[in-house]
Amino acid sequence: MTRYFEVTDRDCAARIGRLMLDPRIRTPAILRSELLVKHQGSIIDCGCLWDRDGDPERSADPGKLLILPHRSLPPHAPLEIVNRPAQPPSPPSTSPPSAPSAPSAQLSRHDGAVGEVIHPAQADIPDGRDLYVLSAAALFENQARSLVDAVLRLKNNTMPDTAVYAPALATPENLAVLIYLGIDLVDDTACIIRGYQDMYLTREGVRPIDRLREFPCSCAVCTEIGTPEELRSLPRSERARLLADHNIARLSEELRTVRECIRDGHLREYVEKQCRSRPYLTAVLRLLDSEHTYLEERTPTVRKNVLVANTAESQNRVEVTRFAERVLSRFTPPDDGANTLVILPCSAKKPYSLSQSHARFFDALKGYRQQVHEIILTSPLGVVPRELETVYPAAHYDIAVTGEWSLDETAWVATCLRTYLEKNTYKNIIAHVSGGFFDVCKIVEHDLGIEIVYSAATAGSLLSDDSLASLRESVAGIVASQSRGRSRRSPLATVRAIADYQFGLGVGEQLIPDRARVKSGRSGFRIFADREQIASSTRYGTIAPTLAGAANMPPDIYRVEIDDFLPKGSILAPGVVSADPQIRPMDEVIVEGEMAFGVGRAMMSGREMVESSRGVAVDPRAVKGV
Repeated sequence: MTRYFEVTDRDCAARIGRLMLDPRIRTPAILRSELLVKHQGSIIDCGCLWDRDGDPERSADPGKLLILPHRSLPPHAPLEIVNRPAQPPSPPSTSPPSAPSAPSAQLSRHDGAVGEVIHPAQADIPDGRDLYVLSAAALFENQARSLVDAVLRLKNNTMPDTAVYAPALATPENLAVLIYLGIDLVDDTACIIRGYQDMYLTREGVRPIDRLREFPCSCAVCTEIGTPEELRSLPRSERARLLADHNIARLSEELRTVRECIRDGHLREYVEKQCRSRPYLTAVLRLLDSEHTYLEERTPTVRKNVLVANTAESQNRVEVTRFAERVLSRFTPPDDGANTLVILPCSAKKPYSLSQSHARFFDALKGYRQQVHEIILTSPLGVVPRELETVYPAAHYDIAVTGEWSLDETAWVATCLRTYLEKNTYKNIIAHVSGGFFDVCKIVEHDLGIEIVYSAATAGSLLSDDSLASLRESVAGIVASQSRGRSRRSPLATVRAIADYQFGLGVGEQLIPDRARVKSGRSGFRIFADREQIASSTRYGTIAPTLAGAANMPPDIYRVEIDDFLPKGSILAPGVVSADPQIRPMDEVIVEGEMAFGVGRAMMSGREMVESSRGVAVDPRAVKGV
């Protein structure tokens, strides 16, 4: 835990926070290498233990963060050397030692924030640091696997409220990816080095100065110089300084852009665009997506903005894979005897029910919708049961529509449909689909050895009179042959399905009893039991329990136990005793303690609530004393 670093905003593993030093540092931040070298900034580097002439006696000002003396080792150093306890080098003679003291000795003389350099292969990572420095980070340029492994190993073995610094690695081109990976601090070293190498940096990549014909930016350096030709004519030292100034300006501009993306909750979309400039950056994103647990724990369950799925990597986003997994593990079709499934295509308008195409489908199914179950096929979400079409991200995504499906899209949606039908058995399946949706159904039909009735006319669109008439006839024929003894579908089926999706299978029936009634309005719905409101809908299509509703929910799930106090505002992490580890940012949670019972929204994951010493854990919506 840390006393000096607090996270204020999150977007997956990317964070905005503050290091409470003198002066304060807002993260993500760019450290000036010149200040680090001269020990004039908020962070003091005590230097390398290999340096016999180094002076470890740095300022003990408690307002500064002290990076402890360290050993500089390459990533491929032998493990026995990496994991050997740090010792000061032997003195060159029998005179009193002048070498740096070991890190523990330096720590004992400092009462402020502390940082430590960590080798990527280091076995034991010390606790209690406010900052961890990734050793030899510069060598991970173009090494996607090594970079991802090193950062994730460090992040997974340290407290969530500590900052991570990757020195000499950041450029305008890779900064967004580094921050999305979980890096909080970078520096301007790489930008300065590129300047001395006659390299002109932009967010699109690196350009040798001798290949430029005009400046693509309007920073103070480029505006003052005028043309690349004039820059090339300057003495080498002056040219290097000006190029470094330009490179740093572009890095700072990119940092501001990334911060705004974090605040707006669309850093992922920006990273998917930005990583296209270099194959290794695309590889970093793909490798990071394969580490599902790391990202899933840090990704909010809902967002205020639309999920834009424009690339192949969008299919591997946590929001997409989480939705598909919950449909399989937390959703069951209505238990009302309906054993006929109707498969429909998605629509551009969300929720699908509000689209013109689905309105036409409803007309065709008029009189039979209570006797069938509907699911919608879509890329990238896979299978969307009608009951969950308003839940984030089903009603909050957008994709590029061309009518052509990639092989990856077809395979992914087919996998979702196949797994869904393996778990949920239907006597009859009708698919009113065409194009890529048709291909998906044919693949699943073959793989499972089942029969699917295709209702679309061979010629014309799904909305043609012939196709809609065929859909109605197909459903009518099957329904007519079914037993009339089935019960009518409960109007509570949809809200219970949403509650199950949100909190876990079976929670819907406990939260929403049979006597409950749903009252719909223009802004959503409210749920009442015995004239007392027990829940309401949110802007994200989820359910927010009231205090009365929370009392009906099972113990332990999505619960945050707090210390002995009655919250008067936001609940901070130090006040949390325990929390359900399945809690994710933006989840609806129940708060309980010896003096309080409440409901609210999680601002961090359950693990982070317990392990952090700073930050808002829960934003309460209602609290009462007990």
